[in-house]
Amino acid sequence: MIQTQVQLKDTEVLEDMGFDGLHIVQDVTLYRFTSDSVLLSKFAKPKNGDVVADFCAGSGIVAFHFFALNKEKFKNLRFTLFEMQSSLLELAKKTAQVNEFDNFCFQLGKLQDLDEKYREKFSLVLCNPPYERGGFDNEEYHKAVCRKELTITLKEIAVAAAKALKFGGRIAMLHRADRVAEVCYTLKAVGIEVKRMQFVSGKAGAKPYLVMIEGVKGGKVGCEVDNYSINEK
Repeated sequence: MIQTQVQLKDTEVLEDMGFDGLHIVQDVTLYRFTSDSVLLSKFAKPKNGDVVADFCAGSGIVAFHFFALNKEKFKNLRFTLFEMQSSLLELAKKTAQVNEFDNFCFQLGKLQDLDEKYREKFSLVLCNPPYERGGFDNEEYHKAVCRKELTITLKEIAVAAAKALKFGGRIAMLHRADRVAEVCYTLKAVGIEVKRMQFVSGKAGAKPYLVMIEGVKGGKVGCEVDNYSINEK
């Protein structure tokens, strides 16, 4: 149940997260999360006491959904959400208030400028990055930057993750399936070894369009590979 009333703008709405009456605040005029974010939150594996960073957090769906899925079994999970668009980060703050989450912090700014206070602070990084290339054409810029590498690149995300993670810390992220080789060697170049990989397709036997990856900072060589179809039950 919603326990705290938060003042919403005319364009803001409360949407059900599907867990224990929890809600997320969205703005119908801004970028809205897709099913990719929910897939990532289910793919990531928590540990008790995880200190979690959500890179490219947007309105926070990955971190909030991940917490909702795991809060009963895994204790003392703490989160810091990193986002460069203040309008989206304000939505995330309102979601935390609505649900009375006191274990979430918020950081506005670019990952390229990650503060030294975050160096080796986190045991887990979640990241649903902008992974399309090219310009934004007729698309609104504030929405395009959520999907396309206009303000940050894969390499810059990898460098920020390597800086933020403790030794042995994990990153769970998704990307385009046709860029999987690039993701693997980019992470490896900063000392993060890919340990688990799951390709995502629309239906069984179809060509994958996404890949979800778990990497470990300082991890040993060796990777598990699996497939997931959206229409599987």
